[in-house]
Amino acid sequence: MLRVPRSSLGLTFCRGKATRPTSGDDYQYMQRTRIPMLHFQPSLPRLPIPALEKTCERYLAAQQPLLIEEAFRKTKDNVDRFLTTTGPQLQQLLKAKDAKNKHTSYISEPWFDMYLRDRVPLPINYNPLLMMNPDARPAYNDQLVRTTNLVVSSLRFMKSLRAQQLEPEVFHLNPAKSDTHTFRTVASMTPSFISTYVAYAFKAFPLDMSQYQGLFGATRIPETDKDRIYRNEDSRHLVVLRNGNFYSVDVLDEAGNIESPETLLARFQHVLSDNRPPAENPLGLLTTENRDTWAKIRYHLSEIGNEKALRMVDSALFCLCLDDSSIDPERPIPMIRNFLFGEGNNRWFDKSFSLIVAKDGTAGINFEHSWGDGVAVLRYFNEIYKETTQNPFVHPGLQPKDSSKSEDVVKFIEFKVDDRIRDGVIAAQNHHNAIMDSLDMNYLKYDGINKNVCKQKRISPDSVMQLGFQLAFYKQHGKFVATYESCSTAAFRHGRTETMRPCTVATKEFCETIERKQNPASAAELRQLMDNCSAVHGQLTKDAAMGQGFDRHLFGLRHTAQSNDIALPCIFEDPAYAAINHNILSTSTLSSPALLAGGFGPVVKDGYGIGYNIQEGFLGSVVTSYKPDRDGVEFVQCLRAAYEDIAKVLNESKPTK
Repeated sequence: MLRVPRSSLGLTFCRGKATRPTSGDDYQYMQRTRIPMLHFQPSLPRLPIPALEKTCERYLAAQQPLLIEEAFRKTKDNVDRFLTTTGPQLQQLLKAKDAKNKHTSYISEPWFDMYLRDRVPLPINYNPLLMMNPDARPAYNDQLVRTTNLVVSSLRFMKSLRAQQLEPEVFHLNPAKSDTHTFRTVASMTPSFISTYVAYAFKAFPLDMSQYQGLFGATRIPETDKDRIYRNEDSRHLVVLRNGNFYSVDVLDEAGNIESPETLLARFQHVLSDNRPPAENPLGLLTTENRDTWAKIRYHLSEIGNEKALRMVDSALFCLCLDDSSIDPERPIPMIRNFLFGEGNNRWFDKSFSLIVAKDGTAGINFEHSWGDGVAVLRYFNEIYKETTQNPFVHPGLQPKDSSKSEDVVKFIEFKVDDRIRDGVIAAQNHHNAIMDSLDMNYLKYDGINKNVCKQKRISPDSVMQLGFQLAFYKQHGKFVATYESCSTAAFRHGRTETMRPCTVATKEFCETIERKQNPASAAELRQLMDNCSAVHGQLTKDAAMGQGFDRHLFGLRHTAQSNDIALPCIFEDPAYAAINHNILSTSTLSSPALLAGGFGPVVKDGYGIGYNIQEGFLGSVVTSYKPDRDGVEFVQCLRAAYEDIAKVLNESKPTK
């Protein structure tokens, strides 16, 4: 955003505190962009379809550290056969379809379809969590104050988005040179059809914003075999959950303007002070079920007279969950568990996202994954955190307004329930409890390595984090397994994600060498191996971000075969293909000063789900696993030992390049 002189901020002062104006566009919109929000969209490059030979080469490179020599030879034979038989035909068909759909990417439709067809429950399996850092000012962490501030900022973000007044999403390689007035002036004057390429000259990379439409007023509706996404552009309310009870709370007036902070404060106070007992049949639990099971129950729920109540939930701008829990800074795992999946009775996991605010003001976002990835959610998350902690609209002591009228605009949503629904809720609770009981969650915080250390030692922070995961698993099990690291392809039109494969020949060599008991390697030798790991990792990351990974391409080719009734080629029938897609280590990171912790569940029964980040003072990982298939406690112990080993190498050696 453009910086403006302090004197022009339009602040007034009350009781010694700055009070922001709450009338006019200054209140209604978070941003008023100089560059049109979708200015770069028409000129974004299309997601490339990699050369078939390159994809096969990258696939084999990823398989090599995972397979014994004989198995690798068989896999290579299958790949060679694929290249000379069915592969070129599928490549041609995929390119032909892509050429007819230039408005999107070759991966977009089958990727949406993959998400919406999967029948597993959303919590743990799909919905991730982003937990927000607390406000540095304790009084602003009051549940009512923080809730109202987060909602006001959310609505300001939403209105800016819908009015196309958000600044375009741009990755600045060198912000000092491109995140500037000059860049905005030049970009805004450049025709849209070439604007992206002009941005490249500034080392600025515009990102796809097509997913942003899925943030507000959206819900994933369960249907048999394949779900659908419902969107509503006209809603003016939130659905608020407290103690498993549902409330509809109007947050926009009839003209579509955001209600005043005092008015919203009164409405949320009304919900928090409602002494209604916890819901006898908390219907939110139904959203934790298998999607086909939930689809059938939801249909029955609608048939017995709840169509209007369901429409109220589905059309809400987003879901606000007000919890009675509090975080223990020394033991954050219970709160992270609660925000990720919890008991399920105060959640509606189908909403595009849920803003969760606990009793002590701890806040987080739990979002449904089919409609989009982390780019749009993280932008929203960062913007509301920044505004609420630096320039909020509600201050402690602000008096609610029109609280006597809150009953007219805060409506309790009453559902009709029969024996089938009651039985469904009980069954859902039993299923969810069984999964909760089997899921282990552990947290590592290690301050021996951080961003500053990596900068001083001239090594990639992400490669260090990923090397730690490989070494930890090798310490624990003495082998190497399929590993998934998510990489955004948002630099392309309708790009989603690509898989980066961090288990490489280089990481395998480092792990085996550092764990070697006889004839141990010197710190200098280990550092050379570590630098090689970092170089390989960097190239793989670059390839993935540029749409040159192999996973999505093979997924597209496989989908093409199925869509055209072509027998699956031998490459896809190879057990090695199933094994590399059975991701024992599933990892993802989001870098943000707003982020306290992020997490998600394992993607396979015998796997680990690893949400990680590296900050200025420490690195951290939230590790999920299922008992008894994996020992999460032992893995985290091995992970700490791995980072201690890596830190020792960094401290005792110099960069080799």
